[in-house]
Amino acid sequence: MTTPEDLEVIKVIEAALMKRWPESQIEPSLDRIAALVDALGSPQLSFPTIHVGGTNGKTSTTRMIDALFSELDYRTGRFTSPHLESFLERISIKGEAISAAEFIATYNDIALYLDLIDSRSDTAISYFEALTALAFVAFAEHPVDIGIIEVGMGGDWDATNVVQSAVSVILPIGLDHTEYLGETIEEIARTKAGIIKPESHVVLAAQEPEVARILLEKVAEKSAIPYREGLEFALLRRDIAVGGQLLSIRGVHGDYTDIYLPLHGAHQAANSAVAIATVEAFVGVKLDEELVRSAFMKVASPGRLEILHRDPTVIVDAAHNPHGATALADTLRTEFDFESIFCVLGILGEKDVQGVLKALEPVVDRLVVTKSDSPRALPVAELFAQAVAIFGNERVFKEDDLASAITYAMEQVTLINQVSDGVSAVVITGSVVTAGSARVILKRIGRAEEK
Repeated sequence: MTTPEDLEVIKVIEAALMKRWPESQIEPSLDRIAALVDALGSPQLSFPTIHVGGTNGKTSTTRMIDALFSELDYRTGRFTSPHLESFLERISIKGEAISAAEFIATYNDIALYLDLIDSRSDTAISYFEALTALAFVAFAEHPVDIGIIEVGMGGDWDATNVVQSAVSVILPIGLDHTEYLGETIEEIARTKAGIIKPESHVVLAAQEPEVARILLEKVAEKSAIPYREGLEFALLRRDIAVGGQLLSIRGVHGDYTDIYLPLHGAHQAANSAVAIATVEAFVGVKLDEELVRSAFMKVASPGRLEILHRDPTVIVDAAHNPHGATALADTLRTEFDFESIFCVLGILGEKDVQGVLKALEPVVDRLVVTKSDSPRALPVAELFAQAVAIFGNERVFKEDDLASAITYAMEQVTLINQVSDGVSAVVITGSVVTAGSARVILKRIGRAEEK
């Protein structure tokens, strides 16, 4: 049970961590995190790890892998980023976010070591590096049977890359974070391939040909064992079902049929195939089919095509780049039968705004541009100007803050639904910060409606 005192301490710790080098600014190096985990006794080497990289789908796939291992009775530790509502979400033990009390105890264990490494380096330990070390220590102390670790950004120099993974997973690679990872998809692929370890197992999602070539070159260089989507494993069939989809998957060691996944989108079906192949690569045998069915029925991926309100329907999705926005648009087009869509969009300034807008334009009838409370959020006026250039004046509206934008969109859709035979919906997207803030706002709206 979390006490009010624990919550106050968590606020103090979070404030201290936030004063560190922010995760949105990168000083590419493993030197600081390597020195830190070395001082801590290399906790990341005390349990086997699965390392999950790529551009999109990392968090969802990591959650699926966690669900499968949990069904196999493994004590799992899961580290993901960024978070939606609370930074405690990033560190999960046995499928649940770390408790406030456990986090406080772990932070107290490593606080002096953070200061020690700060004193020895020109650049202090960053927010992300500190949380990564916290996760490793928490998993070692629990202890867990397996750590499922999501790459933060890139791969080669990402703070998580001090693990010695038994299985590396590389999901589809696209253009994102070009200011740090490279201007071309080939440069980005080389950075992300840096998580591949010698003689490890490597699960590769379907990639563009030029990316696949670079990844396989790294696999050969490291004498690793590849499992390629479409060759060693594959999604065989996908049927839309109520609340999700029904899948058939050819795994590395056998076939799995009639898998119900309570998530929407062809991309989530592909993630499911990757997750099964990953666990098979680790255990070396076919998994029990009933176990797989049971695990996937329990999978949730908050903030990913998540329906958070009914009447009107409100969907939240954390798409933050053209690749993610395209997956969102494709799913809305093929798996929902909305008469019209009001989209609330808040995006970060460093992102490919035009790419996201162009991906959404074919499926969005009205666009409400706004901004999250992130200091990196693109100003509303700038987003409005770019949106008008793609959507036209008549289809774009603006609200200065996210709560106002959500309220406006919900009111407009409610009015449309009252006079129409069809069903219209609100979709909120643009960044993980936007998705997380929208979840808080919608919970507040839901509580108000219950009174």
